[in-house]
Amino acid sequence: MTRKKIVVLSGAGVSAESGVSTFRDNGGLWDKYDVQEVASHEGWLRNPGLVLRFYNERRAQMKDAKPNQAHLDIASLESRFDVAVVTQNVDDLHEKAGSTRVIHLHGELNKVRPEDSYSDSDLFDESRIVNVGYGEVNLGDKDPRGVQYRPHIVFFGEAVPEIAKASKLVMEADILLIVGTSLQVYPAAGLWRYAGNHVPVYVIDPKDVPISGSRITHIQATATAGMKKFIELIDTGH
Repeated sequence: MTRKKIVVLSGAGVSAESGVSTFRDNGGLWDKYDVQEVASHEGWLRNPGLVLRFYNERRAQMKDAKPNQAHLDIASLESRFDVAVVTQNVDDLHEKAGSTRVIHLHGELNKVRPEDSYSDSDLFDESRIVNVGYGEVNLGDKDPRGVQYRPHIVFFGEAVPEIAKASKLVMEADILLIVGTSLQVYPAAGLWRYAGNHVPVYVIDPKDVPISGSRITHIQATATAGMKKFIELIDTGH
């Protein structure tokens, strides 16, 4: 029997309960840093040292972060379903929890790449991407060609190369689960629209959400509490 396909769209709210700072909530990272200085291509060109320092801090934070029950529950779905996770998060908590198929729309914090690579000009070739784990990357750290490494992060204004792959996955989903994302950051916020008209969409968010309709089920709860409720609902066929 073919397993049903669940596609999970996850955002910062999933990692928040693991102590990972979110960007948009009060007390989030943007309260301490100017987004244009640390997460834009222009910011990188102006002050690469600041950008590297910002992501070094985040990498150090990620080293000690542990998956919470929401991450673990998402990973556990693989025992019964064909699961793909499409995340806006740049941390590795889905992988730590055991999810085996994770697409990072906005890049990965534990990876870097030469600043002249992974662009339209090389068709987003991944061959020069390097996994640095939780270590620091500083000015002067260069690839064998002598090109400075930069975070493997999609800065604001840059292309989101994985969006096409993510869109295709959502089109093939039997169940779509949205958890921990405010559905405000595009293009990721529009991914749910690729789900077939017959596909049930579950949204886990303690706040109001900007989508509604007969096939939308809003579970008004945190990620951990909401995942427990979601599993109960699919177990009972709702």
